[in-house]
Parts: sequence; C-alpha cells; structure tokens
Amino acid sequence: MATTGLPLNTGATIPAVGLGTWQSAPGEVKAAVAHALKSGYKHIDCAYVYGNEAEVGEGLAKAFKSGIKREDIFITTKLWCTFHSRPEECLNESLKALGLDYVDLYLMHWPVPMNPKGNDPKFPKLPDGSRDLDRSWSHTQTWKEMEKLVKTGKVKAIGVANYSKKFLEELLPEANIVPAVNQIENHPYLPQQEILDFCKAKDILVTAYSPFGSTGSPIFQEEGVQEVAKKHGVQAGTILISYHVSLGHSVLPKSVTPSRIEQNLKVVKLDSSDLDSLANISKTKGFTRYVYPAFGVNLGFPDKQ
Repeated sequence: MATTGLPLNTGATIPAVGLGTWQSAPGEVKAAVAHALKSGYKHIDCAYVYGNEAEVGEGLAKAFKSGIKREDIFITTKLWCTFHSRPEECLNESLKALGLDYVDLYLMHWPVPMNPKGNDPKFPKLPDGSRDLDRSWSHTQTWKEMEKLVKTGKVKAIGVANYSKKFLEELLPEANIVPAVNQIENHPYLPQQEILDFCKAKDILVTAYSPFGSTGSPIFQEEGVQEVAKKHGVQAGTILISYHVSLGHSVLPKSVTPSRIEQNLKVVKLDSSDLDSLANISKTKGFTRYVYPAFGVNLGFPDKQ
C-alpha cells in the first residue's frame, strides 16, 4: 500500500510514502537514500537549502547502478527563498548536485522572497538580526517564473510548500498552472483541517512532512496513537504514517537508520474510528507547530488548526 501512487492534477502519480532528507547529517544521507530505494521506496524528497543534495545524488547514482531505473523514481526538490527571482538558477544547482536531468516535482519552499544580494546566500540578515526579505518581489511573481520551467523539461510538475489558505488564495487567481502539491507540516498535533479542505477543493495534493512531530515529540506515547497501534498490532510510527495515506495524502518520514527506513514503508489501512481517535488528540491536547521559521512576516497560519 505504501508504494501506491496518488494522482496529481498533472495526470502523473506521486508515491504515497517518500524518504525525507531534511537535517540528515553528512556521511549518512548517501547510504540512507541508497538503502531506501533498495527497500522499495519510489520517492526521495530533497531541497537546495538542506545542503546535502550532492550526497543524495551519490545515493541515487548507487541505486541506479544497481539496476533501479530513473523513470521509476519520483524526485522532489525545492526553490529556496534567496532564489525567488531566479528559479531556474536554483533548479540548475539542484540538478547538478543530484546528478539528474530533471526532477519530478519542484516546489516553492516558502512563499517568502529573501534578498538575493544579502550578506548570506541562504539566510541573509539585517543588522538587527532579522531576516533580510526582498519586499520588491512577491511569491506570485515567483510562481510565474516557475511556470516557465515546465516547458524546459527540467521539471515534470511544480507546486508549493508551507502555504496557508491565505497564500493560496493570493496565488491561484494569478496562476496559469494550479500547484500539483502543497507540502506542509502535518501530524495529529497539527491537523491543519482548513488548508487540507482548501487543497482538496482545488485539486492540490497535500504532502505531509514531520509526520512524527519533532525530535523528542511525545506523539508516539499519545494514548490515541497507542490505542490504534495496539488494535492493528503495529508500532506507533506505522500508525502516524498510515494516518496520512489513509487520508489520501503523501507523507515524508525521515530516517537514516536502515531498520527504521524499512519500517516506515509499512502502512496499514485505518478506518474512520481510527482516524477519529487520532483527530481527538489535538482536540484535547491543543495544537503544536514544530516548524515555524522567524521570517518576520505573517504566514497566514491560523491559531486554530
């Protein structure tokens, strides 16, 4: 079930479970990617800003040498904030690092343009320490530049990440291409029902990152998660991944541990009572967002998710 393809609005499919590579340490990513593909993964999620795409590329090359075909693997990467006015330049950097001619999905990482000529190529800051934003450029302009990339053959599809309903409502009237995907933080502590419903209505597939919350998150021990895990005879992690697949979303668990990489690919079908149990967690414990960069702008995430 985990390798099932979910339909995108482009007519292509995206594997339900992919390997996330955010914060994977140097020296570990190559082996993790190669092992994931060997274990049956069909989707690897990357980003320019992660700083490890060259090593991801080494893992891909190892897998391709073993007989795995490029066309059978779905690769996602992302446009970083300092490249909003230069999407193709950032894409070319990623393709070079990954050793690829194209990616299957190219996402705008955040709808926040940063100064491309600031004091740091990735995280430019102003003298007061705040982020150096490029207020002369908008995310809707960025999208128009990304749309041009589809015709180059370097990307099969384009999408967004970390978009609230507010930003999608700004983008869609200006778009000639509807985003194929919106990749967001999503887990039982952060259901984000408003954006899920909006994306579904607009035929934008949701991809969940940080499905386990964050390092040290107590979500594995939550009573609702444990009850559903016991019912199905599986580990809590399997339930947290299955939660997204059962909702019709793709999901990106991250690990560099071989046994856990394999475990994360196992998915069970959850019924409505299971999903209700998981939904009740945020209703009783409140909402917790683990990824919320201090851009100094209102990203439009509601207080109540």
